[in-house]
Amino acid sequence: MKYTAFTYLLSFSLVLCLIGCSHPTMTSEENGTKDSLTSFKSQLTIDSLPAHEQKIALEQQFQRISNKSLTDSTRYDYLSILAYKAFALEQKELFKTANSTAERIAQRLGDTSRMADAHWNYGAYFLQEQVYDSAYYHYKQASELYEQKQNWYYTGKMLYNMAFIRSRLRDYTGSEILIIRAISHFKKVNRDKQLYESYNLLGIIYKELEEYDRAHFYNDEAFDYLEKLPDNFSMHAGYLNNAGVIHQKQGKYEFAIEKFNEALQKFDLERKNKNLYARLIDNRAFSQLHLKMDETVLTDLTRSYQYRDSLQNESGMVISNLHFSEYYAKINDTNQAIRYAQRASVLAKEIGNNRDYLMSLKLLASLDQQQANDYLQTYTTLSDSLIQAERQWRNKFARIDFETDEYIQETKRLEQQKTWILWLSAGLLLILSLAYFLTRQYARNKQLLFESEQQKANEQIYLLALRQQSKMEEGRIQERRRISEDLHDGILGKLFGTRLNLGFLNLKGDQETKQLHKKYLEELQTIEKEIRAISHELKYEMTDSGMGFHTLVNNLLESRGTLGDFEYTLTRSDNLNWEEVDEKMKVNLYRIIQEALQNIVKYSKATHVTIDFQKELNHLQLMICDNGIGFNSNRSSRGIGLKNMRSRTEKLLGTFEIKSEPNEGTKISVQIPLKTFTYETK
Repeated sequence: MKYTAFTYLLSFSLVLCLIGCSHPTMTSEENGTKDSLTSFKSQLTIDSLPAHEQKIALEQQFQRISNKSLTDSTRYDYLSILAYKAFALEQKELFKTANSTAERIAQRLGDTSRMADAHWNYGAYFLQEQVYDSAYYHYKQASELYEQKQNWYYTGKMLYNMAFIRSRLRDYTGSEILIIRAISHFKKVNRDKQLYESYNLLGIIYKELEEYDRAHFYNDEAFDYLEKLPDNFSMHAGYLNNAGVIHQKQGKYEFAIEKFNEALQKFDLERKNKNLYARLIDNRAFSQLHLKMDETVLTDLTRSYQYRDSLQNESGMVISNLHFSEYYAKINDTNQAIRYAQRASVLAKEIGNNRDYLMSLKLLASLDQQQANDYLQTYTTLSDSLIQAERQWRNKFARIDFETDEYIQETKRLEQQKTWILWLSAGLLLILSLAYFLTRQYARNKQLLFESEQQKANEQIYLLALRQQSKMEEGRIQERRRISEDLHDGILGKLFGTRLNLGFLNLKGDQETKQLHKKYLEELQTIEKEIRAISHELKYEMTDSGMGFHTLVNNLLESRGTLGDFEYTLTRSDNLNWEEVDEKMKVNLYRIIQEALQNIVKYSKATHVTIDFQKELNHLQLMICDNGIGFNSNRSSRGIGLKNMRSRTEKLLGTFEIKSEPNEGTKISVQIPLKTFTYETK
């Protein structure tokens, strides 16, 4: 009876494990793909066909998928469904072909979830084939990939499957570690059913380790989650069976029978779950056999065997034969006891149930004294080989864990190396970019410095030109004054003296001669007046030294007019005296005009330009107008020319305004305070 409950629960857990291998919900990147996947699943509803027709149908679908124009992600989804269907219908070669193709696609996509799904499929396949090391390897690969994606539910399921495999091979310590990890993940996502299964398996493990108090504790923990599940009668009955078996192991047969009876009375298992019903009445009979012999023991054992035989539950039939043997040994019917023990031994050996085969050998050795040594020898040999096999399995699992962990560490190392390379590359790129930026900035600053120096030099040249023009104008004025003074003080005085002397001459002659003399004196007087007028004109005309600035602006207009093919008008108010205007203001005004004319030549297509200077109160106003094509002045301009004009105006504490409309020409207004600027520049 030692393995009765354990065998049942491991078989039950295996069913749960395989059911749990159904694929995660698939997502698709294409419109209508979910509908097409549903349609594809319906096309695979071929369970009722004969096996060879199922194979042909699945192979045809595989060829269609291979030849159809699909994205990799969609092709993977189709292949994954096909692989699962082939697995369910035991079409092994097609399963491996479809799943390996799907795995390659997942690797090409770099899709961690899909790679994990492919490993999950392999794990389920190898578990069904009882190739436990391969199954364990693929489940571990899947668990690591799901953990990378922080998919705690699927990570927990893979850990549960790994724990199940190790418990099946009696590596209870390794199984315990894995199932505890699985529980921690299931708790993160509140998966009650998986928590029930995990605590249930943990209770079985501690029962096998003969830590019965802990087995009870975890069995009760499983029940706490079981109560949260709907339609749980089979699992509830299974929980009661587990509790009864643990009491049975402790020798508490009355408590065990209570649990078995509760399960049998509470649920209609004889109709709903005959396998579980047979197990419960068998366990109850076995406990009753050790507690107190009565007529119900043989009745329950017989009914249990009959159900198991009808259900072809060979493992259950082995257990029933062992219990029959113990029953007849209890009533001292040794021959019957040996006969049932031998039946159990033969059947256990046929189905490869080594644990129950060992139990039958041990029972036969105690019953058949004549062949006891042979049975014990066979028992010892098989037990040693099983212990060795279990040790080898544990070593395999440890090696898989080590190699996988080593691979993970190497992967992490390569990832870190890749990260360092990326950071170093980024840092180097940043340094190069910074160096390039600084070089560009240095060159730009140097260019700006050069332009600034050039501007200063140009302004100095203009100031020198303005001063030179002023000097020339001043020289011209002085020369005119000198000529005026020479004419007035010299020539005019001599003429006056000559005229007086001629007037006092006592000329003799006829009247005509006297009239002619008088006429010449009058002409001399007229010449004196003309010379006096010329002298005054030379002295008082063009006394404004500001005519030099006016001339410079006129020269600029003349040169730009020739270049831009436009006519111009230059005017100023009479009350504007350029001598009152600071030279720095003149420089900036000249630069503003120069920049405006430059823009007119380049963009305006104007035929006439007007520049007007007006003095209003204490302000100087400059107006620059053209009849060009204009532009939308409401839009912000990025041109440096306008910015420079505005900047120069602001330096003079003035205001700058530009008005323009398409096809309406352009008007620039600059207004500068004269006194304020003079004050600021002192």
